[in-house]
Amino acid sequence: MNFGGIDPIFSSFEKAAFVVVPVPYDLTSTYQPGSRNGPLAILGASHHMELYDEELGKETYFAGIHTLPPLEVDARGPAEMMMTIRQKILEIISFDKTPVILGGEHSVSLGAAWAMKEKYPEISVLQLDAHADLRDSYQGSPYSHACVGRRIWELCPLVQAGIRSMSAEEASFMTKNKVKTFSADFILEENQWWEAICENLRDDVYITIDLDVLDPAIMPSTGTPEPGGIYWKDLLRLVREIAGRYRIRGFDVVELAPIPGMVAPDFLAAKLIYRIMGHLR
Repeated sequence: MNFGGIDPIFSSFEKAAFVVVPVPYDLTSTYQPGSRNGPLAILGASHHMELYDEELGKETYFAGIHTLPPLEVDARGPAEMMMTIRQKILEIISFDKTPVILGGEHSVSLGAAWAMKEKYPEISVLQLDAHADLRDSYQGSPYSHACVGRRIWELCPLVQAGIRSMSAEEASFMTKNKVKTFSADFILEENQWWEAICENLRDDVYITIDLDVLDPAIMPSTGTPEPGGIYWKDLLRLVREIAGRYRIRGFDVVELAPIPGMVAPDFLAAKLIYRIMGHLR
């Protein structure tokens, strides 16, 4: 099942600029499970997109999009799964391809960030999310989805945007360590809010998008929805600004927990991925 349902001539690994990696993993999910079904829902929805991008005025798939089979889940635990993801992403970027990870829960982003740091030592990570995910450990695991921001912060510069939910522990850590965090209200209320976010990034950027960064009015299909999120145009504005200033080396879209019979969120995720690809090429 190729992303976009594109013809084989544009989906071979050799010719592809982008390599899509489905990771159907949600072992540490703690509220509503189901993000393991997200990758296939996104791929299915992508077959119904127009491949001409009306905003960018081009057919992005001409750059080549290869889709790998879903990554096999390592049931031993999240630490082992992160290493599996790291190894797969290292393989992809060794060929100078741009990896596009489809989650699965947000913990999968750590494996990708590890690989990116090895390839691009000066990389920064932009985390678009409703939740800070800065716990040191959650339910006995430092590799829980609730800890992914903390682990990435330990690895490389981290910028968070869209945040509107955190524990007291996370709030204290954020203040003490001056984590660069921008709330959803900041994005919705401030003029030229994107400037403040962009100025904290480095030339090489990895973007991780937890779909609950969006308001549940347009993105109800997540494991942990939070009211007060940002909207489609806000998200695209930020991506456009970053792509115009820096090198986006890879990205992921995670935490889609499909709701049977409700296809709009699946389609939103697919079109978001395609639009980001378009900004990169």
